[in-house]
Amino acid sequence: MQIDVSKTEVVSVYQMLVGLVAPRPIAWVTTLSASGVVNLAPFSFFNAFGANPPVVVFSPTLKRDGGKKDTLVNIEANGEFVINASSEKHAELINISSKMLSPDESELNLTGQKTLESIRVKPPRLADVPFALECKVIQIIPVGHGAISANLVIGEILTMHIDDMVLDEKGQPDPRKIKAIARLGGENWCRTQDLFQLERP
Repeated sequence: MQIDVSKTEVVSVYQMLVGLVAPRPIAWVTTLSASGVVNLAPFSFFNAFGANPPVVVFSPTLKRDGGKKDTLVNIEANGEFVINASSEKHAELINISSKMLSPDESELNLTGQKTLESIRVKPPRLADVPFALECKVIQIIPVGHGAISANLVIGEILTMHIDDMVLDEKGQPDPRKIKAIARLGGENWCRTQDLFQLERP
């Protein structure tokens, strides 16, 4: 099979792309609206890209009607967000929080998740997650126009909150304890529990 992207519908390109580039970690993002509503939404276009300073990037793509998602609107307004861990025990809630709500409704009401105050940013962090990363925006880069076009949110991590229960005996994050989940294509998800080790050359 060969696909000429320029001659293919956007939704078809998207479906093929997320099926090929996988697994993708999930950023469960909390932001705060101008009126104080906490938004909670998952994004699987996400990863870490450097450590000096520590940088994460995620992309709240435009909606299929070309409009901005609440997460992007909130971040453009105040330049802050929190990346909350996506672990196996929250899989159903993470999925539920992807539901489109009006800007004055909070996904916290859908998921029943409790929050804690952040230290360096205004958006709160989730209370019952293995870790949370408080971030300030370095830059937002729009890429493309219209439905499902990207908005690369580049954020600097200011504070890391890590549950001691997910650390190993050396004080490092233990993937077996974090029990992260990731997105595949379509309605497929995966668990990151099947581990193997290779020594770096």
